[in-house]
Amino acid sequence: MSETADPLVLDFVEWVAREPRAYAEVISTWKTSCPRLTIWEDAADRGYVARETLPGVGLVIAVTEGGERLLRTNGR
Repeated sequence: MSETADPLVLDFVEWVAREPRAYAEVISTWKTSCPRLTIWEDAADRGYVARETLPGVGLVIAVTEGGERLLRTNGR
């Protein structure tokens, strides 16, 4: 079964996969005033990214195994 995602969700997951991102960075970089463009929330709801607390760092957003699989499936 092929796993596909819309291009913005895929771009977001790829961006997070480079390194875990601070929650504040995710909010400021990917926020939108359009309620129909909830890119990072969609990625979290689909299980591609998750919130984690890292000692000495705090709350971060990191790619899950499902997110890694999504990237591989889509050639990223």
